[in-house]
Amino acid sequence: MQFLPRLAGRAVDAALGAVPVVVLMGARQTGKTTLVREHASLAGRAYVTLDDLDIRAQARKAPDDLVARAAELTLDEIQREADVVLAVKRAVDGDRPRRNGRFVLTGSANLLLMRRVSETLAGRASYVTLWPLTRRERLGLGSAGIWSDLLEAAVEDWDALVRSDTAPPEDWRDVARAGGYPTPAHELEEQDARTVWFRGYVQTYLERDLQDLAAIDNLVDFRRLMRAAALRLGTVVNQAEVARDVGLSRPTVHRYLNLLETSYQVVRVEPYTVNRTKRLIKSPKLYWADAGLALHVAGSEPGGAHLENVVLSDLVAWRDAHPATPQVLHWRTVNGEEVDFVVELGDRLLPIEVKATTRPSPSDARHLRTFCEQYGEAVPGGLLLHGGEEVVWLARGILAAPWWRIV
Repeated sequence: MQFLPRLAGRAVDAALGAVPVVVLMGARQTGKTTLVREHASLAGRAYVTLDDLDIRAQARKAPDDLVARAAELTLDEIQREADVVLAVKRAVDGDRPRRNGRFVLTGSANLLLMRRVSETLAGRASYVTLWPLTRRERLGLGSAGIWSDLLEAAVEDWDALVRSDTAPPEDWRDVARAGGYPTPAHELEEQDARTVWFRGYVQTYLERDLQDLAAIDNLVDFRRLMRAAALRLGTVVNQAEVARDVGLSRPTVHRYLNLLETSYQVVRVEPYTVNRTKRLIKSPKLYWADAGLALHVAGSEPGGAHLENVVLSDLVAWRDAHPATPQVLHWRTVNGEEVDFVVELGDRLLPIEVKATTRPSPSDARHLRTFCEQYGEAVPGGLLLHGGEEVVWLARGILAAPWWRIV
């Protein structure tokens, strides 16, 4: 298959020029190995993987010799042997002068691995997250949605900006079903084949990756918690309620959700809690990193929450590749007023509401209007993304646009 340019590649390029070690993080099967072997700035480097038994043996017996193999080296699946990270640290500390971009490390078991890496390589490493494919990466554009353009443009220019975008329309249900993992999203065309792939992915995650992260006594319980999380897509997390519904203790639910998040399966969207005059909900909302996997785990059909998840997946990929590290949050009051996502970049806020309707009306934008009124000059305007085709102003500063013109 043709290599698809990845948005995270830009962050990798920036890190290579700034620090000796670049750590590429992300769930299994997001394309980390393909990126480090095919991305232009990495393609010519020496590459070794600790999935290779001979390489793993050398990593165990002579890790310093392994990391000295080349002036610039990519080490894949480093969680297989913990001593490799210490050998990388010794090599970096021995360089005079310091050589930026000397090592690129990847690994799929991230809970224990990233804690060990962050402690060992403090001050020496930069971290890049590779999320599942965005829609525009899948289309070969190597980008996320036009969030940066919207944040930089004057609100009165949004209409023209959105209409000028050339990304093709798609049915959001099809996009949600396919998800963003490269194999089901880009290589498999039949949904039955994708179902087989997702089933194997879950099995591998439960039996291999999860056991690398932590000891799980009962995989049946964990699978039940996964399904409960998939069925609560886009809702405010209430761990006591989840614990009651799945028959587990609250501490166990807390631990399992943390494992899902640390292994890049679920994404918790924290609340925007700058209080002006309203009492605000201060709990996170729960989404999955990949809508296709969420649908498979839940055993359900696409609904409005899955369109939200498609948008959220694009936002987090954009967020983590952006040099200024914007925040992606949600807003909800105790009275039930809510905005799905709030992007915070510097002193500017962009509220985003997502509706599956094909014919948005001014009433769909009422909570966006409330948010804009609450936060004043920090909110030049708001977006309502929908499943139709019209670009239309619903109120002063509130633009309704098809989701596919933005994402």
